[in-house]
Amino acid sequence: MVAAGKLATYRLPPLPTIGEIIKLFNLRAERQMSQNFLLDLRLTDKIVRKAGNIKNAYVCEVGPGPGGITRSILNAGAEELLVVEKDTRFLPGLQMLAEAAPGRVKIVHGDIMTYKMERAFPKNLKRNWEDDPPNVHVIGNLPFSVSTPLIVKWLESVANRSGPFVYGRTQLTLTFQKEVAERLTACTGSRQRSRLSVMSQYLCTVKSCFDIPGRAFVPKPKMGEKLEHLEKNHTDARRACILYTEGTPVM
Repeated sequence: MVAAGKLATYRLPPLPTIGEIIKLFNLRAERQMSQNFLLDLRLTDKIVRKAGNIKNAYVCEVGPGPGGITRSILNAGAEELLVVEKDTRFLPGLQMLAEAAPGRVKIVHGDIMTYKMERAFPKNLKRNWEDDPPNVHVIGNLPFSVSTPLIVKWLESVANRSGPFVYGRTQLTLTFQKEVAERLTACTGSRQRSRLSVMSQYLCTVKSCFDIPGRAFVPKPKMGEKLEHLEKNHTDARRACILYTEGTPVM
């Protein structure tokens, strides 16, 4: 058994560092896509640990970019890792990881907003909604530009038991801009309370895990003008959260 809070030992062979991958393929974060690279593998390991024991699990990673969290997922012993990446610039580096972990990585060049995740994994992984969660996880460092619409889409999928939730109560382990995370967990009467708060807390149990300082990213994230207008006390930090889907909601 793997001790709680520890990653399983399934180390990849020696590979270029994430920083070297960025230089090798001349990768730059695109501001219009809200891209920020997380290079510290200690932090990516910490994010993956929050998903629990994913040894032999089936995992979908959203927007892997240069592959920091991807490495941590593979090192944790995932049986199969599906990465969905929209930006073609990252595909060669991801292919390098796939070759280092033969048969364990599937790369999809596409948009997570339109990807049919119900077709991603074997049907035998499906569980009844009232049973324990399936051996399926969704993990990702979400860009600010997509985080809110994607979470709203997935919350609607929880209600409909579609998308990643055709397999059962699939667990989501995601990082958000701190302000988005605060909306997800905001209690009644809070200034951050919003439609997102109500939807997420009605359909899920949301656990706020830890903050990731802006300096941990390259480049350091900046807030968009619209969000600065809505949130006076803005910050460049991000926060890791887990969303656990609950039993059947009262409709």
